[in-house]
Amino acid sequence: KLDIIDPILMNTCLFGEEDGSYGSEDLNELVVNGNWTPQEKALHEARLKAKAKRRLRKSSSRDSNRESFSDSVSGELSTDPHSPKSKNAVNDRKSRTGKGRGLPKKGGAGGKGVWGAAGMVYEVEEPDAKDPNYDESSQGDTVYATVVPELDERELEKTINPIVQEYFEHGDTKEVEMLLKELNLGHHKYEFSSLAVSLSLEGKASHRELTSRLLSDLSGKVLSEKDMSRAFDKMLKELPDLILDTPEAPQMLGQFIARAIADHALPMSFLDCYKGKVDCDNARAALDRASVLLSMKRKIMRLDNVWGVGGGQRPVKHLIKEMNLLLKEYLASGELSEAEHCLRDLEVPHFHHELVYEAVVMVLESTGDTALQMMVKLLKAFWQTGLITLDQMNRGFQRVYDELPEINLDVPHAHSIMETFVDLCYQESVITKQLRDSCPTRGRKRFVSEGDGGIVKS
Repeated sequence: KLDIIDPILMNTCLFGEEDGSYGSEDLNELVVNGNWTPQEKALHEARLKAKAKRRLRKSSSRDSNRESFSDSVSGELSTDPHSPKSKNAVNDRKSRTGKGRGLPKKGGAGGKGVWGAAGMVYEVEEPDAKDPNYDESSQGDTVYATVVPELDERELEKTINPIVQEYFEHGDTKEVEMLLKELNLGHHKYEFSSLAVSLSLEGKASHRELTSRLLSDLSGKVLSEKDMSRAFDKMLKELPDLILDTPEAPQMLGQFIARAIADHALPMSFLDCYKGKVDCDNARAALDRASVLLSMKRKIMRLDNVWGVGGGQRPVKHLIKEMNLLLKEYLASGELSEAEHCLRDLEVPHFHHELVYEAVVMVLESTGDTALQMMVKLLKAFWQTGLITLDQMNRGFQRVYDELPEINLDVPHAHSIMETFVDLCYQESVITKQLRDSCPTRGRKRFVSEGDGGIVKS
């Protein structure tokens, strides 16, 4: 027996010649021969276990799908409950890399399809309308709101122009107010006033009168005084461009400003803000025009006549008065062109039958043939230029036919004058043959003397 074991021989015996490992049979053989002490045997077994773990870690990092080293080793190594590759731990959620404390991830609260950590209490969540599982019926009544996008500068002009042009035809300010409330004008709201005024400058006097009324009615409802001030301030700066199309733009804009101040659509301090601060001659002319009109009409609350006669929006009595004045001036001067110009300025083509009626009545109430000849000439000129249509001519004469019995009470010879006037008009092709034939004639009756008792002879 050897009392001292050579270290080289010791290493060879413990770890083998090639891989440094022995089986249980070699260990038993060494124990039988009595070469190892019990302490040396325990040390050897510990070294074998440590080496097996090191080899298992290397193999698991290279190929995670390969079976663990514990399946190939014998007995006590394969049944190690702490082995991460054990068959009993295949479906375990613990870490398989051999690292960590062996606890589940996030304490069991992480991952898909889990219930959360132990002791977790879920709070009541408010329903989300964007959730695809959102049930509208179970959430109560749903309120739908219409969102109108704000109009930009290009769309604003395309939208406002038809509204203003249509307003010039019907003259209903409430309809315009309703249409504007349906639009989202945004911070471009003030441009409605400037667009409406610009369109009226290119139109007629009646259009400018309607525009002034529209601005007055919209003030305080759709447009504020600040919006009005911005609109007129913009137009004062654009006067050099407006003069190219409308040479009288400075005077007209001054009248618009004066009318807006009188209607309380513009503040009274609007003109004071420009004193000594205007360099443009056109803008200065417009402001001076407004100042003069306001000083002349200071005692009048509204400058109603700033645009003259404004078409069919004027009262009927005022139109009748203007037509009578027109006819009297024609009889005094005999100028057909001036009479035609005045009739066109009235802008009431649907009311021209009143001119025909007044002209015929003047002929019946006049003395001599001068008025008769001049009125035939006037009606002939209006008929040839198309200023008075066939329908208006017929309506005017028919009104005289219907009222002829009442006129005869004041004018005894009304029937005979009417027959003469109608014949002359027919000869000048002013009226039709049918209208001439429908003229009423006074029936001729023969009365007997007083002795016959007033009996009418047949």
